[in-house]
Amino acid sequence: MRARLSTDGGARGNPGPAAYGYVLEAADGTVLDARGEAIGTATNNVAEYRALLAGLERAVELGVDELEVVSDSELLVKQMRGEYKVKNEALRTLWEDAGRLARRLGRVEFTAVRREHNELADALVNEALDRAQP
Repeated sequence: MRARLSTDGGARGNPGPAAYGYVLEAADGTVLDARGEAIGTATNNVAEYRALLAGLERAVELGVDELEVVSDSELLVKQMRGEYKVKNEALRTLWEDAGRLARRLGRVEFTAVRREHNELADALVNEALDRAQP
């Protein structure tokens, strides 16, 4: 099954209260899953990777074998493509976990987009952050 995974992560403050969001869509545009979840205090980059991991895990569960990952995090996309080294130790573990999950899917392509082209995942992040704020 071919699918598209849109991911986003954010922190209010860096680090600060953080959340991730993802939208997993079938090739025909049908939403297979969409989730936003607060993750406590983290950096933007950690939140971006947590979004990727959650979405990849769901794609594996659903039997996706060809996936386009869309993110507005240029750092994440370039690290996952192997264009940038992962120097931060906290990110290295998340990057390694994401790589293992991606290999279970077969073909995975990473695409960087501007924030305005990632609206639903971004909205899920903000909704999760708003729910988590006292």
